[in-house]
Amino acid sequence: MAVGEKDRLGDKLRDAERAREEQYFADRDRQLIDRLRQSKGGEPETTSGETETTLKEAAHMRCPKCGTRLNSHTLHDVSVEECPSCHGVWLDAGELQALASWENAGWVARWLRSEFRQKA
Repeated sequence: MAVGEKDRLGDKLRDAERAREEQYFADRDRQLIDRLRQSKGGEPETTSGETETTLKEAAHMRCPKCGTRLNSHTLHDVSVEECPSCHGVWLDAGELQALASWENAGWVARWLRSEFRQKA
């Protein structure tokens, strides 16, 4: 068997594995949507907007990576969501810039802010 044939066979096997994985996740997503519909009372959904709303409600404050409920923390007056299982950190629009501007001030300015904030 030539080296080129072995590589082509390996590529085909990897492609088949990816296809099976994509099919598995598509089936799992369909099952989750069916469970959401049933838990809502078995009412058939008439528009895609209602389905999208249901999915948004189910995913609200959940980690996009592992699905665990997110914990909110306040850091420098910015609300930061953290996943307790995978330790991912999620920020809303503009929050990264707010944290970055806080860090750009320098250590003396940060120290003075923390000192005056504690006494206030």
